[in-house]
Amino acid sequence: MRLEGWHIVIIVVLAILLFGAPKLPGLARSVGQSLRIFKSEVRQLKDEDAPAKPATDPVTGAVIPPVPPAPVPGAYSPTPNHRDSSYGSYEAPKEP
Repeated sequence: MRLEGWHIVIIVVLAILLFGAPKLPGLARSVGQSLRIFKSEVRQLKDEDAPAKPATDPVTGAVIPPVPPAPVPGAYSPTPNHRDSSYGSYEAPKEP
């Protein structure tokens, strides 16, 4: 089915009747803005899919030092001034 000139005229007349003449410029503006955004997103996707240029600099064999693990919040860690620093010793509570 081909759209002919009179089909387009009928569609335009129906659009004017449904949306009203004052709302049509805003509708056309939002459709144009949506198309621009869509085109820019498609262009960005094409740029991301393009193969990266090979690096011309040789890779050096530098050694990266290991990172110490982060402390766990709420975990018990004895301090140097802690009273019960020796493991396995237990003092019974003194009665008043």
